[in-house]
Amino acid sequence: MSGTEVTVRVPAKVNVQLAVGAARPDGFHDLANVFLAVGLYDEITVTPADELRVTCAGPDAHQVPLDTTNLAARAALALAERHGIDPRVHIHIDKDIPVAGGMAGGSADGAGALLACDALWSLGSSEAELLAICAELGSDVPFSLLGGAALGVGRGERLTPLDVGGTFHWVFAVADGGLSTPAVYAEFDRLTSGTDVPPPTADPALLTALRTGDPTALAPTLTNDLQPAALSLRPSLATTLTTGTSAGALAALVSGSGPTTAFLTKDEESATTVADALLTSGNCRTARVTSSPAAGARVVSSQGIG
Repeated sequence: MSGTEVTVRVPAKVNVQLAVGAARPDGFHDLANVFLAVGLYDEITVTPADELRVTCAGPDAHQVPLDTTNLAARAALALAERHGIDPRVHIHIDKDIPVAGGMAGGSADGAGALLACDALWSLGSSEAELLAICAELGSDVPFSLLGGAALGVGRGERLTPLDVGGTFHWVFAVADGGLSTPAVYAEFDRLTSGTDVPPPTADPALLTALRTGDPTALAPTLTNDLQPAALSLRPSLATTLTTGTSAGALAALVSGSGPTTAFLTKDEESATTVADALLTSGNCRTARVTSSPAAGARVVSSQGIG
């Protein structure tokens, strides 16, 4: 263990459907959450250290907590506790997934650190064991480990993998500042107070469009029940959504709890056109072109360091 360094690459996600039920007695919401992993990645590198510590580099790294509230640190602690290990490890996050952007960057770091520490400590945990720890860490963490496409129910942590029959092209417009996921859910509760919120279910037409790989069929099925709440808290996002669709995006929606907005396009050329329009408009800080599906957390480097 003292002579190794392990790096794991883990993807961002977009929710192509996020159906949200009414608040449960425990404060959570039942979800029908169709996840799609996309080709924006954080890389998590773990090395032995005198004590558990976290560092971070990359865009908006200053917004990332470096204490034990960070999901990467919590993942290392949870794995170490389960196996009676002293979690003396340095976790370094090379961050490329937008921070507090509704793309599960923090969850990705948790899944990445979990897999990296499992490799560093030569534990050989099964996928089921890792997924159980992921579910304890947060609703989106299990999907960050698996990647690809999946339907998440419960809080989103109970996953069923889905088939994807082709490549989908996306643009993600990154807004200034973040949106708090708890604040967005609280606004959802306020906006739906006194109404009959139906139980969340996956849209069969959306699942078919994923399976056939048809972006034109997928576009009209994209939905996010949190979008009205995100727009209520950040009205300027409506202008960003309109800018992207006016530039030729097949569909646009707020990614998860926002404030990142996602634009589905027919091909890579269209994605570049939409990204250019978004950047020119000044309605976002940056626009990222990528595709899906992407693989889940993977060890990309394991080497001796001395």
